[in-house]
Amino acid sequence: MLLAAQTTRVEIKARLFRGFSDPSRLKILESLRDGAQTVGAIVECTALSQSNVSNHLSCLRDCGLVMAEQRGKFVEYRLSDPRVEELLILAEILLADVAHGVYECTRYSTEERAVE
Repeated sequence: MLLAAQTTRVEIKARLFRGFSDPSRLKILESLRDGAQTVGAIVECTALSQSNVSNHLSCLRDCGLVMAEQRGKFVEYRLSDPRVEELLILAEILLADVAHGVYECTRYSTEERAVE
């Protein structure tokens, strides 16, 4: 039973990190570090298409990383928890030390490597 509980926790953690693993979702999360934004502002900040941003925002909302709030005729999106930003900051700190290894890792596809 303990092994099953540990496996479930690991699977849930993996799902959490999938929210951070897509370059488009990561761009959106990074853009929201400065505060709440509308879809239009996120599109402008990330250079992603509106449909792409909307699709990824839906995913990020479903997994609890982003919240939406109606502001008049617009919807503003923001990070759901300050710890989301903390994870992004910790990733930057960690990458400062291990970026070369991550970049050179042969287990990551070259397609992922080209996206920055």
